Amino acid sequence: MKERIIKLGNRILKDTLETQGMRNKLINEIQRKGINDEAVLKAMREIPRHFFLPAGLEHFAYLDKPFDIGEGQTISQPYTVAFQTELLDVKPDMKVLEIGTGSGYQAAVLAQMGAQVFTIERILNLHLNAKDILSALGYNNIQCFLGDGYEGLPQYAPYDRIIITAAVDQIPDSLKDQLKIGGIIVAPVSYTLGTQVMTRLLKEDENNFKEEKHGFFTFVPMLPGIKKN
Repeated sequence: MKERIIKLGNRILKDTLETQGMRNKLINEIQRKGINDEAVLKAMREIPRHFFLPAGLEHFAYLDKPFDIGEGQTISQPYTVAFQTELLDVKPDMKVLEIGTGSGYQAAVLAQMGAQVFTIERILNLHLNAKDILSALGYNNIQCFLGDGYEGLPQYAPYDRIIITAAVDQIPDSLKDQLKIGGIIVAPVSYTLGTQVMTRLLKEDENNFKEEKHGFFTFVPMLPGIKKN
């Protein structure tokens, strides 16, 4: 893979042979933990995760850990990103709605896999930062929106896939309504205080969903409304 340099505000970000090597080690570790979808692994090998971390934290990017990105939010652990994306079963050209842009990394993974990504973030600062980095990386198959994730983006529905990247007590009906028949939603649904179970819904028809549960995770809660300051 070629080395890459981008300018982001007053930051110069470099993806060197060294960072690419660190990334390969991380992806190999994720693979050993049970992620087998080659499309997911390939996408994550190609994306410089350190570009998505706040200044000063770049050297932590290739640890399999979540990190604080400000505003009380986190960039998810790479294994969690891979696990959730594998469950989503994304194919090229699918329309995917992401609830919770955060750093923008999950949207980049989906776009790298060839999806048309619509991503919504409620916190203005995170929305602007993610939009800048995704634009600098040249993703023209991602559209970023500031808005309330509980409402989704009905004007662009229906979606083949919906991914929720924050904890919900239950998957909102408003989002289920925006999913195509045969489509899939993946979301961390509250199980006990501070713990969620990764839940996968397959929309069988307008009124029926097949539910699967896939292990326990910890996410920040999904909040309503928009935060502009």
